[in-house]
Amino acid sequence: MEGCLRVGQPAPEFTATAVIDQQFKTIKLADYQGKYLVLFFYSLDFTFVCPTEVIAFSDRAEEFNAINAEILGVSVDSEFAHLAWIQTERKLGGVGDITYGLVSDLKKEISTAYNVLDPEAGIALRGLFIIDPDGIIQHATINNLSFGRSIDETLRTLKAIQHIQRHPGEVCPVDWQEGDKTMMPDPEKSKVYFASL
Repeated sequence: MEGCLRVGQPAPEFTATAVIDQQFKTIKLADYQGKYLVLFFYSLDFTFVCPTEVIAFSDRAEEFNAINAEILGVSVDSEFAHLAWIQTERKLGGVGDITYGLVSDLKKEISTAYNVLDPEAGIALRGLFIIDPDGIIQHATINNLSFGRSIDETLRTLKAIQHIQRHPGEVCPVDWQEGDKTMMPDPEKSKVYFASL
């Protein structure tokens, strides 16, 4: 599987320990069947860009939950490091109480399966995967470690995925936002969209 993970394929299954509501829980990917899952990887707890992302996803989790989506963060830290980070105030470099689980990938098996592990550094790149209710990867991006992701873009992408899955045969043009016009991928029918520009 390594190196060939693609959109349209089943997401690699995993079982791992996560910190959820300050408790250690064993979770698996299959637990999220029937929901969309935003699975994002980050390098390490107690770093610099990572807490900005973890906090931002937490602060906006209700927007994801409202459209049948859950969020999970994954790093190669232990569950004990995750718990300590959650129990550290935001103003001191922690993330405080967050609204979703942080998964421990201490053995680096999940990062390897999702092809985001930087083997030289021993940590995950900023991979983000949107997995649909059937366990199929619908979106994948990987950033290097120096810059964070956009919550707005993740939410926009998720809504576009949901729209095309609810409306087979339609496609979403550039910068599509919920409520915008879509088009039909057909030489004639697409002219309806282009004529409206």
